[in-house]
Amino acid sequence: MASDPASGVSGPASGVASGPASGVASGPASGAVSDPATPSEPVPAPRVPLVKPPAAPSPGADPSGEAPPPPAEPSGAAPAPAGTAPQAEPAPDATAPAASGPAAAAPGAAPPHEGAVPAGYAPGPQTPHGAGREGAAGPLHAPDEYRTPPYGGPGPWAPAPPVQRPAYGAPAPAGPPSAAPAPAAPPPGAPPHVPAQWSQYDPWSAPAAPAHAQPLLGTGRAPGPAARGDGRAGRSRTGLALAGALVFALLSGVLGGAVGAYVERNGGLTTVELPQAAPDAGDRAPDSVAGIAARALPSVVTLHVSGGGAQGTGTGFVIDKRGHILTNHHVVDSADGDGDITVTFSGGETASATLVGGDSGYDLAVVRVRGVRSLTPLTLGDSDGVRVGDPVVAIGAPFDLQNTVTSGIISAKGRPITAGGEKGDGSDVSYVDALQTDAPINPGNSGGPLLDAQARVIGINSAIRAADSGSGIDDGQSGSIGLGFAIPVNQGRRVAEELINTGRATHPVIGVSLDMEFSGDGARVADEAQDGGASVTPGGPAAKAGIRPGDVITRVDGERVRSGEELIVKIRAHRPGDELRLTVRRGGGESARTLTLGSSADG
Repeated sequence: MASDPASGVSGPASGVASGPASGVASGPASGAVSDPATPSEPVPAPRVPLVKPPAAPSPGADPSGEAPPPPAEPSGAAPAPAGTAPQAEPAPDATAPAASGPAAAAPGAAPPHEGAVPAGYAPGPQTPHGAGREGAAGPLHAPDEYRTPPYGGPGPWAPAPPVQRPAYGAPAPAGPPSAAPAPAAPPPGAPPHVPAQWSQYDPWSAPAAPAHAQPLLGTGRAPGPAARGDGRAGRSRTGLALAGALVFALLSGVLGGAVGAYVERNGGLTTVELPQAAPDAGDRAPDSVAGIAARALPSVVTLHVSGGGAQGTGTGFVIDKRGHILTNHHVVDSADGDGDITVTFSGGETASATLVGGDSGYDLAVVRVRGVRSLTPLTLGDSDGVRVGDPVVAIGAPFDLQNTVTSGIISAKGRPITAGGEKGDGSDVSYVDALQTDAPINPGNSGGPLLDAQARVIGINSAIRAADSGSGIDDGQSGSIGLGFAIPVNQGRRVAEELINTGRATHPVIGVSLDMEFSGDGARVADEAQDGGASVTPGGPAAKAGIRPGDVITRVDGERVRSGEELIVKIRAHRPGDELRLTVRRGGGESARTLTLGSSADG
């Protein structure tokens, strides 16, 4: 194509589309230089090719992902001197150099786009406004710098930076980031830079993630499960938390159980201190059990007897200051002859004793200790004045447990009992018109005192009724069932006086032999004596009163008599010389007889 000398514009090689229908504005690479003689046309700013520094692609890069190559410098071309306009690169098919001057632009060519890229800026790949429309000579209307996106180009404000996700990894270097070259100021009249993300902006689409987003500064920790993109670490932490909770619950249960057990066993976590009353002054009423025991215990002794191949334990009490001690005959029976008797006082002192005398019919005996001073005898009471229900205290050594004190009441009076009889001939049988008590009496209590509320002796403990036998107190080892018997002290005092004074005790008699096999009501006089003689002693009390063999005695001083044993007990409850009134049944009729008791020494 020949050049037009009038226009100074080269042909097609000039790179400028001619004609109004080309729709392509001459760019900075056209190489055309504005003619100063043409004032009506705006002078386009020269487009200077820029070299972009190596950096990550801009977040607003073209969605196609391809960036246009930067304009290449012609080899061997020297940089334009200062003050001269830079020359544009010739088109690849250009055969002639571009003409300069105001006539460089083809007639009818579209004016260049307003607001060229400022010098010094490196815009990313973009499409000039209206570049995609074929045959368009330029924008449909004048650019409005206050227009609002997404329609058209952006407004005067800067576009929002893309959202950057935190990325964990190596921390950013501590030093300041390398300074990028400062952009050069845009030349006057250059068109504004239009970021690519505003050229095809769709507000309803998801934002495209940048290819190489700059990570935020992290803390240096390893990326968590969200960064790795899997949930294995989360599941691992959940499992660890669950295991820790189970271990904590188990330890809490064990600890709670241990504390509960300790509290249950010890009543608390602190030392237990039980409340206690203030110390007692020790004073007791004289008539209380404690008061009675305090006064009587110094006079009560424990007897240990051995001899004749037997040994036993019993109780006694001091009856005078000369050392006489009253006890049961069956306690010291084994010591008769060459036996040994040891007396132990309540304070633990011991002394040897000798047998003064005893009577098996009354089951009483007296022993004596010598060389012992400061003896305190017990006061003897009146057993005839005792009433049923009176309180009593028993002291003894049951099963060799000395100084044992029990208490009870008088349950009955005048209980006829018999004890002994081991010899078989009746010589060792004792007949007692006893006081009955419920105070516990056991083997070892024999010979001990039965005291009233004034600490006076009213009986000598002698026998018990065991559940398995009716034997005496020391014939078996059965314990008390609340049936204890004591010899009235009035009888005991008389027998003790006789034993101390004469060494023998006398028995009151009426001078008859009784039929002990009689099963009827009353005591029957035998037809003959056991040795074949007369059953009624001639000249005796009974003979003088008119009693005959075969008579049945039913009452003594108005009290009912049911057997021969009861008649003997009633008679022995009196002294020789006492007067008795008897009721005698003979031939279907009863009559009263009065007699005076005789005396018979127990041989």
